[in-house]
Amino acid sequence: MTMLPPPSPKKLGLVIDLDICVGCHACAVACKEWNDGGQFGPLPDENPYGREPLGVWFNRVHSYDVEPAPESKPAMTVHFPRSCLHCETPDCVKVCQTGASYKRAEDGIVLVDADKCIGCQLCAWACPYGAREYSEVRGTMQKCTLCVDRIYNETLSEYDRQPACVMACPTRARHFGDLGDPESKVSKLVAERGGYDLMPEMGYKPVNKYLPPRVRRDGCAAQPVPAQGENVDFSTASPLLRWMDRILSR
Repeated sequence: MTMLPPPSPKKLGLVIDLDICVGCHACAVACKEWNDGGQFGPLPDENPYGREPLGVWFNRVHSYDVEPAPESKPAMTVHFPRSCLHCETPDCVKVCQTGASYKRAEDGIVLVDADKCIGCQLCAWACPYGAREYSEVRGTMQKCTLCVDRIYNETLSEYDRQPACVMACPTRARHFGDLGDPESKVSKLVAERGGYDLMPEMGYKPVNKYLPPRVRRDGCAAQPVPAQGENVDFSTASPLLRWMDRILSR
C-alpha cells in the first residue's frame, strides 16, 4: 500500500466550464498528440481501424441530453470532459502495491511510474471516475499527467507552460492554475461561478473543479419585436437613388 504525502499548499489542477464546452474533442486530440511523444508516452492504439478500436486516451469527452427542470425550461446538451481529477486523497494511489502510482508532494499532481507498474489494474478499480487507462500494448497503467513535462519546461514561454488541453480549447472552457491559492484566477473563478467537486460524497476531494452550465433561455417563447418604419429623406440624394426610391415606393 502506497502512502500519501502530507497535504500540499500548492494544488495544480483544471477548472472546466460546462457552460461553454462545445464537445469538439480538441482537448482530447491535443492531449493525445502531446503525450504520445512526451515523457509519459507513447499512448498506443489497439486495432485503431477495426470494428472495436481501443486505445489510451488521457482525456475523453462525453455528451449528454439533460432533461429540463422545471419542465418549462428548454432541454440542453451538456458536453462533459473527463480525465484524472488529481484528488487530494486518491484511493488509486493508496491501493498501489508497488508504489507506481504516487502523488507529488510539491504540487499535488498524481502520476504513474511505468517502471514500477505491474499492470494489476487495482488503481483502475479504486478510481470512481474512470480516469485510469490500461495499455494492452505496454502492460501498464497510464493517466493524465497534467502535462507535467510541459508546465515546468523552462524552454517554453511562460504562456505555453499550460496543459495541452487548455492551450487547444477553442472556447476557453478549460483553465489551469493553483487551486490551493484562494487568490489565483482559477480559485476566484470557482468562487464566482459556484464550481463544484465531482462526486463529493466519495470523499476523495478532487482538485479539478467543474463550473455548472447556466439555464438556457427558451428562444421560442420570446415575443417578436415589431419592425419599426424608418423615414429617409431622399431629397438630397443622388438622381439615381431618387429614381430607385420612386420605383420601389410604387
